[in-house]
Amino acid sequence: MEKKDSTAAIYNADLIKTLTALNEIGARINRLGMGYDLRATLRLIAEGAVQAVAAGIDPTVSQTDGGASAVIWIYDEARREFDLASRVSAGEPEGASVDDFPRQDGLGQQAIDRRCRLLSYEAGPTKIHPAKQEAGARSLVCYPLIVSDEIVGALYVYRRDKHRFNELELLILDNFVHLAGMAIHYGRRIGGLSEALARKIREMEKIRRASHLISSRTNLDEMLPEILSIGLDMTAAQYGSFDLYDKRQDLLISKALTGSRERPAAEQPPLPVNDQSVVGWVASRQQSLRITDLQEPQWQAIYQPLPFDREMRSELAVPLIGAGGGLEGVLNIESPNPNAFTEEDQHLLEALAAQAVIAIQEIRLLDAMQEIVEVLLTAPVDDLLKLIIERACDLINASAGFIWIVSEPDTLVMRQSTESQRLGEKLSMRRSLTGQAVLLHQPITIDDVRVYSGFQKRDLALEQGWVSAIIVPLLTPNDGGTVGSFNLYTSKLRDFSAWDKKLLTCLANHAAVAIRDAEQLTQLKETQERQAIAETFAAVGDVGANLVHQLNNKFGAISVRVQGIEDKCAQALETWPYLADNLQEIARSSYQAMTIVRDSMAHLRPAQPQPVEVLPCIERALQRATLDPAVEIFQTGLENLPRVWAGEKQLEMVFYNLVDNALKAMAGQGELHLKGKWLGDEVAVTIVDTGPGIPREMQTQIFEFTSAVNRSKEKQGRLGFGLWWVKTFVDRFGGRVALESEPGRGSAFTVWLPAEKRN
Repeated sequence: MEKKDSTAAIYNADLIKTLTALNEIGARINRLGMGYDLRATLRLIAEGAVQAVAAGIDPTVSQTDGGASAVIWIYDEARREFDLASRVSAGEPEGASVDDFPRQDGLGQQAIDRRCRLLSYEAGPTKIHPAKQEAGARSLVCYPLIVSDEIVGALYVYRRDKHRFNELELLILDNFVHLAGMAIHYGRRIGGLSEALARKIREMEKIRRASHLISSRTNLDEMLPEILSIGLDMTAAQYGSFDLYDKRQDLLISKALTGSRERPAAEQPPLPVNDQSVVGWVASRQQSLRITDLQEPQWQAIYQPLPFDREMRSELAVPLIGAGGGLEGVLNIESPNPNAFTEEDQHLLEALAAQAVIAIQEIRLLDAMQEIVEVLLTAPVDDLLKLIIERACDLINASAGFIWIVSEPDTLVMRQSTESQRLGEKLSMRRSLTGQAVLLHQPITIDDVRVYSGFQKRDLALEQGWVSAIIVPLLTPNDGGTVGSFNLYTSKLRDFSAWDKKLLTCLANHAAVAIRDAEQLTQLKETQERQAIAETFAAVGDVGANLVHQLNNKFGAISVRVQGIEDKCAQALETWPYLADNLQEIARSSYQAMTIVRDSMAHLRPAQPQPVEVLPCIERALQRATLDPAVEIFQTGLENLPRVWAGEKQLEMVFYNLVDNALKAMAGQGELHLKGKWLGDEVAVTIVDTGPGIPREMQTQIFEFTSAVNRSKEKQGRLGFGLWWVKTFVDRFGGRVALESEPGRGSAFTVWLPAEKRN
């Protein structure tokens, strides 16, 4: 009785150990991703299975004549084979052979094929593995480890005694089988994630080192071979090329070529962007291509070999895609071995290509900045603005670009663009998106201008193929003043990045500086010209005054002599009317000549601005002009204008020249509108005609002296200095003059003059 109680106590103790082991195994599986090793967990399962057999033995049977052991193997169902290195065991006798790899026709494979538990004494003629028999195994139970209908392994449990497995042992082993399957399943997932994470860390480290190496280069000639060298190192390749895309020629130009210790037999010819080469195929489709064997017919037909004396079998090429989907080039590596590149190699090369694109764009921006700075110091402002637009379109892959400048408080004028025929076009500041960017001092982007209701030129966008737009204000760096805007349009739907905005803002700042410098230079030149004109007029005025005085004396002497002849020869003159008439004509002509000289010289004297009534000057100008009956004249807002600061005779001449030009432009028929407006400190007088208008290319030069000379040559002897005189006099009054003209819609000249302040 005491012996039976002792055996029961041992049984209960083993059962408690088994249940404790099950609990610990479950906890370990839950913590597999927190530093717990899968093999250690499987070993604990094997040990628990051995204890389960011990716990299930009949208490009345002695345990000294036998024991149990367990082996776990991991199985790859996709390959239908066991993992040779995965063996985990427990309870094996000392010195037992471990050469018990599952046989193709063994009990383990049969259990997997049948997807159910097998007992050696119920399995027919198939015997236990010879290595296990030699170690004393007399019976075996084999479980396939199944998780989510996937076989992940097999559990072998052996007994070295004469007893068979009882129901309690098998019931407990069922739990160990479930835990073993779960441990392998989650271990594989976690192991795969860990491996993927480790691989990603290795990749990121390689990319980080590559980024550092690339960023240390300051020009493309140094950087592109470095990128290719890094790509070869990352993928363990030996041959490759870096082809840069030339947008103007639409060709891929080889900029770097590498072959292991070999010099190329010849230079790589440029490749078109089409399907006639592997590199061209990648460029045209803008997608990576990994070829396992170049001898396959579809690739053999288009493969363009590198200039090395060695046949290539594998190729991996990735495109470099810049801002807005613009092609920058193709990074290409090759190998003489088939299937040389893996999916991981492709991911690495694509990541390197992304880093290379950023570096290329940064260097191109620096090159563009250097070029712009050089041009800024030497070229005319319009040439510089055109260069800025071209570089911006290249850098962010835009199809059209425009620079608008502020000309009046609510008006923007197109100063430069990719479409020269639209130069001089005007926009309202407050009623346009371009003006809003200027007023808000910040960039504005539009996803699709073709459907955006706030975009005024939707018809033009459809005609030109514009889709997305970005508008950047031109801000001067020192004072933050706004001089205009920089507009770019793309031919594809585009989400402009922070890099795009920074790049365009940088270029816009250079454009703003150029425009502001040009304005200041123009103002300086105008000031110098005004000073020179004033000095010249003063000198000419002095000469003119002296000339008038001398002529007055001479003409006066003529009158005196004529009068003397008339007094002394009165009788002769009475008898000779011809002589009397000619003496009278000589006297009248000398007086008229004196008057003409005096009036003409009056324009050359330095004007002393004084308050002048505007309307009388306009009326006298109209009286002097040759008015055709077919021309209708309309006057608006001229009666109540305040007096302006000007020279009266010179202001009359200004209005006469403008009216005379308008009448000649209308060729004897049309409408002439004279409009007056009081704008605070200024008075504006606008003279509008319905003539043919003035070509855009002439409008910016029409007030210049050289332009007047050229026009005079075309007018068969007429000087044509009228508009130059107009601007000269208005400038001397402290005012300004401007032109608005649409070809086919007439012209409008507006004169602004400083108004006399009213109390």
